Amino acid sequence: MHTHRLLVTGPSGAGSTTLGRALATLWAAAHADVDDYLWLPTTPPYTHKRPVEERLALMNALFVPRSAWVLSGTLRGWGDSVIAQADGVVFLTIDPDVRMERLMRREVVRYGDTIASGGELEAAHHDFMDWARGYEDTDVPARQSKDERWLASLACPVLRLDSARPLDVLVAAVTDWFEGGAAGGQRP
Repeated sequence: MHTHRLLVTGPSGAGSTTLGRALATLWAAAHADVDDYLWLPTTPPYTHKRPVEERLALMNALFVPRSAWVLSGTLRGWGDSVIAQADGVVFLTIDPDVRMERLMRREVVRYGDTIASGGELEAAHHDFMDWARGYEDTDVPARQSKDERWLASLACPVLRLDSARPLDVLVAAVTDWFEGGAAGGQRP
């Protein structure tokens, strides 16, 4: 087992969960998605957030103390204590149109006809897609600019990758980064 602790993050649809799972599998490390802690279990999902204190308590009880882990998702604005435990952060970027196409495919797989016109989740789907589309919005303080400021403030190393590249290339890039010592900790 490897002894790294890594956050893989980026805008929704950039592929942080896919890359996080692949790295965790390769390294035989635990993987979790921030959404597992952020959202209360509801039907439909992703409708009620846990209070920050509860999220952090769960993460610190179940996940963070492990010797090795890969966490995917975003902790900006509330998860500094978890980031303090990380050896590095991988930040994924991707063309916004490609990202939105990925999100649409994911939504269809997850929710099927319930997001179609007249479906019970149609409004929630449109709200989510509008929110996701706003990541790069330059007319308001967009999440992208907030992410950039947050990344610049981190004490741990940050690796930026274009997630349009094939998954095996992304996995190799992160592994090489760790082997090169850029992310600190032990070598894989």
